[in-house]
Amino acid sequence: MIDNRLRPFEKSELRIIDQKPGILPTSPKSPVYNTPISMRENAVSLFKHEEPMFVCYTSDFANVNVPAYNTNLGRGRDADDCFGIHWTFVPEVGGSISHEGNPKFTDANDWKDGITIPDVNQWDWEGPAKEFTPDLRFPIVTTFVNGFGFERLISLMDFMNAAMALIDEDQFDALYELIGKLYDMGIECAKKIFEHYPYIDGLCFHDDWGSQKDPFFSDEVARSLFLPHMKRFCDYIHSTGRYVEIHSCGHTEARVPIFIEAGIDTWQMQQTLNDQKKLYDEYGDKIIVQVSADLFPFDYSDDEQARAAARYYVDNFCKPGKPSMCLARTAAANQNFTDELYEYSRKHYLAIRKGEIK
Repeated sequence: MIDNRLRPFEKSELRIIDQKPGILPTSPKSPVYNTPISMRENAVSLFKHEEPMFVCYTSDFANVNVPAYNTNLGRGRDADDCFGIHWTFVPEVGGSISHEGNPKFTDANDWKDGITIPDVNQWDWEGPAKEFTPDLRFPIVTTFVNGFGFERLISLMDFMNAAMALIDEDQFDALYELIGKLYDMGIECAKKIFEHYPYIDGLCFHDDWGSQKDPFFSDEVARSLFLPHMKRFCDYIHSTGRYVEIHSCGHTEARVPIFIEAGIDTWQMQQTLNDQKKLYDEYGDKIIVQVSADLFPFDYSDDEQARAAARYYVDNFCKPGKPSMCLARTAAANQNFTDELYEYSRKHYLAIRKGEIK
């Protein structure tokens, strides 16, 4: 029996057999090629530290919207969350924001008077899960928007109070305890999700750590307050055989070593603020870097340049033992780019598996 991963490339693989819906309702559809293995098998191989068979796009993933989490912890609606924080939905960005001016507490030492950590077992996880039918051709992820770290602190304390708490020695113990309880809640949410949505391949959580120019807090603060709890969270996810992704905006490339130590498998970065080539070269064997082809110096309205851009991606971001994921909203609109990226990467990864590229 032939190992599909060792099959020579055939032109018939470029036949488009379907269109995959976008990971979000506002996301464009993407082509499904006649591949020897499914997009799901290909993507999951990344997180098993194997070479993929062809380049994996960030758009290859299907997102499961879990109402029990989103209803209680603030996503896509105008309502209060389980802490009594009001969130306003902003259609332009496809998400919700909280508003300053009504913090639950201003000093972390008072957090137990301001909020109660909810019992997530009381939420309805089972009902909505029965109504969802997964398409197992695609890797499946669910997202914990707003997370359990600094973003959650901002919603509870307001930004200025949360930022001050990070550097106030008198608040450290209480803050450490609170963040620990929030991540405990996150682990319990993950347990319920994996129980009722067992086909989920990975979990993404949000925690923005930076501004346009710099991280919000020091390496020391990140290591002392956030790293231990993030690692516990990642360790649990990994214990179930799933991968962990973080969505963290801002100029935070200096904090990537902490993401790696925590056990995060891939980072949704803000590509315009971070040096993706430098990050790939330095850390690509330790964390899966998500690379925006839209930032390459090519004109994607020109078919030849689009094909050249695809080859550039593979040559620079698909080295042995260092696979990446491609983000290509603009580039992928040109089928010459998607065709060339598939064929060129397919041949490239086959050569790696056969030991012809080292």
